Amino acid sequence: MSDSDLALEAFLPYRLNRLADAVSRDFSRLYRERHGLTRPAWRTLATLGQYGSMTATAIGAHSAMHKTKVSRAVAALERRGWLRRKADAADRRIEHLALTRAGMAAYRDLVPLAHGFEAGLLEALAPEERAAVLAGLAALERATLTGRAAP
Repeated sequence: MSDSDLALEAFLPYRLNRLADAVSRDFSRLYRERHGLTRPAWRTLATLGQYGSMTATAIGAHSAMHKTKVSRAVAALERRGWLRRKADAADRRIEHLALTRAGMAAYRDLVPLAHGFEAGLLEALAPEERAAVLAGLAALERATLTGRAAP
């Protein structure tokens, strides 16, 4: 293979994307079977469960979701009675979103499943592999999220 060719299967961004999609798909089975949630609804629920009140824009930025996916997830959670909206006192165009008691109960029900799923992934690795993966991920996040990895 020459420098002008690309082995996609060995290309780090491709490998990371495939792995992230596979892990996300496997985990989605748990919250879909338990509560019938979509990935965007789960991410919205988890973000609000962790941080409390946020705007849809902040949820999108935190979870790297497009605003239409956040909007649909918010609407779905609201229909279930798991989310409430409150207009901003200073700017009526802004809504602060928060989980209701029922939404928080669903979040609390899913937290142990999330921890268990993560533990299962990490337990599949030897201790030194686990440490290397976590350190490598942290380094890649620092590099990419600060823009240092951009050409």
